[in-house]
Amino acid sequence: MNFEELHSDMNKQIETKELFETSKMYAYDYMDKAKTMDVFPSRDSLAMLDDLSEPMPGSPCQPEEILRLLHETGSRNTVAQTGGRYFGFVNGSATPVALAAKWLADVWDQNTALYVISPIAAKLEDLCEKWLAELFGLPSGTAAGFVSGSSTAIICGLAAARNELLQRQGWNVTEKGLFGAPQIRVVVGEQAHSSVWKALSLLGIGKENAASAPVDRQGRIRMDALPHIDGSTLLIVQAGNVNGGAFDPIDDLCCTASKAGAWVHVDGAFGLWAAACENKRHLTMGIEKADSWSVDAHKTLNAPYDCGIVLCKNRQALTNAMQSAGSYLQYSESRDGMLYTPEMSRRARSVELWATLKYLGKSGIDELVNHLCAMTERFAEGLVKNGFVVENEVVFNQIVTRCSNPDGTAGLLEKIQASGKCWCGGTVWNGEPAIRISVCSWQTTAKDIDECLRLFANL
Repeated sequence: MNFEELHSDMNKQIETKELFETSKMYAYDYMDKAKTMDVFPSRDSLAMLDDLSEPMPGSPCQPEEILRLLHETGSRNTVAQTGGRYFGFVNGSATPVALAAKWLADVWDQNTALYVISPIAAKLEDLCEKWLAELFGLPSGTAAGFVSGSSTAIICGLAAARNELLQRQGWNVTEKGLFGAPQIRVVVGEQAHSSVWKALSLLGIGKENAASAPVDRQGRIRMDALPHIDGSTLLIVQAGNVNGGAFDPIDDLCCTASKAGAWVHVDGAFGLWAAACENKRHLTMGIEKADSWSVDAHKTLNAPYDCGIVLCKNRQALTNAMQSAGSYLQYSESRDGMLYTPEMSRRARSVELWATLKYLGKSGIDELVNHLCAMTERFAEGLVKNGFVVENEVVFNQIVTRCSNPDGTAGLLEKIQASGKCWCGGTVWNGEPAIRISVCSWQTTAKDIDECLRLFANL
């Protein structure tokens, strides 16, 4: 098939819409089965993945066959995190309106680098930036960059911090790089998320240059053991411990840092949404005093995946760290998204984020967070009644539980993950193996929780 024939074939696919109708049919079939399908694929399903193993095709394939293969082999080998019984890795589900908006945005296929490339994406980013600052109670004018996830958001926030702290010492990283730069201090909790350490490594700040702040048994930084902080310090705090969900004493830490002239970054991948819930807002008291924040919309908010956000009080610090120049670039007086992220070309994540925020509104987000927390409390209470140990103080959407002995915990986790009825992750808590439960899906109901509790008790 030559290019003229390919061109004609693809135009026919667009004109007839038959291919897209088939895709829609498969998508609807998956939606209908997501609640009842195995949460993790069975061995028989996984064996079907071998059907995809083949040499690179030498010529074009039929598009209908490609979609059929994806659905018949691919759909059954997904992890049903959009259902109500997936509790691993703090993965959220997706609200219907956000998914529908994403479908439309996929057809638009917009590049959000510059306003002149996509005015609609620029407008929605601008709105989301304002709405998020208001929702979290952050200072007016806070800048936002829309990235793949909080791992990248942390890199952006810490890059802005590093550059600004060095600039205060008369060192321009953009011009001089890091060789010979003055040293900056990094203070981070002992139980910081692995993405924090990855970000520090990528930014040229190794582990040996970071002081670990001792934490209590819940993973919260201890104020009485906080390392020295001064004007050259980057202090990284948690809004939601990755295991037990505990929140650092953010207000006290920010006050201490402010007096010293330090920069505070809040890692709030899933926990920052507590600031949008009246019943949980106390957990994030003082976050407005920080300098930068990282958060995921694809976790607690239940936007579709690949939707992270970096927020920065000092807009210029963020844009200076993310800057890019070129004679071909056409900046505007409107928002140019590439100024706030490492990428130039990237998809329009703001579409489904805006749709989610607009659909739920402040009260809907409050209700969503309350629901997730209520389901978490129900799960924890049921585990205790069934003789399991709940190790953490259940303050948000995380549970750390175990059996009476380590071997029992490991064995139970293996059975749960193989059951297809529920999926939880494993972790280590205060030196002992444990089961980690993250309640993040709007789909999770009391019935789901009770079914999972029966599974825990009977395996």
